[in-house]
Amino acid sequence: MAGHSKWANIQHRKNAQDAKRGKIFTKLIREISTAARAGGGDAASNPRLRLAIDRALTANMTRDAIERAVKKATGELEGVTYEELRYEGYAPGGVAVIVDCMTDNRNRTVSDVRHAFTKFGGNLGTDGSVSFLFRKLGVLSLAPGTDEDAVVEVALEAGAEDVTTDPDDASIEVLTSPETFDAVREAVAKAGIPVAEAELTLRAATEVALDGDAAATVARMIDWLEDLDDVQHVYSNARLPADAFG
Repeated sequence: MAGHSKWANIQHRKNAQDAKRGKIFTKLIREISTAARAGGGDAASNPRLRLAIDRALTANMTRDAIERAVKKATGELEGVTYEELRYEGYAPGGVAVIVDCMTDNRNRTVSDVRHAFTKFGGNLGTDGSVSFLFRKLGVLSLAPGTDEDAVVEVALEAGAEDVTTDPDDASIEVLTSPETFDAVREAVAKAGIPVAEAELTLRAATEVALDGDAAATVARMIDWLEDLDDVQHVYSNARLPADAFG
């Protein structure tokens, strides 16, 4: 469908994050803390922590703030313990939604998430109600104009599963398994190919394409959820036009 540009949606998300930098820092610190607590404070041997630190540095968080978060998580400094929670449900139009949270107050979080689903005409479901539709993947997003042949050669050699070009905007995505994500990301970086965004994410096998009022409603719901303090990531199988986000 014309206008359903993944690159435009990435740029929207980055602009929204810039506008809410303080809240983004809070979410990044929670991710760093949880990763360090689960896998240790050495980023060299903890891929999840390494990715969280890379994302924090990209967002211009200071190394001192990152180090404090790691030390609090590993017990060198006093800190808060966060619990990881996942909620699943449907947005209007039959769009499947997964909401990953980190919280120190489970009751507050479920209340906030349920309110968001209800407010926009969605339904919060039970565990497993939509997660079967999604697969965990590593995704490297590259800007339009990137040399596709060079990307294909480097990425596939490093273990990537696929390289795709978006027909709407000619941006490129490199898809990997979670296990090969780090190796592929490092290989692409060593080749001097700029990566706009690198993440471990959930991706649905099929998407629900929406336009008009339905697209705008789902976009507002996703924005509302992402703005909640306890929400780290929102995944959906909606394919929305860039102008749905306003």
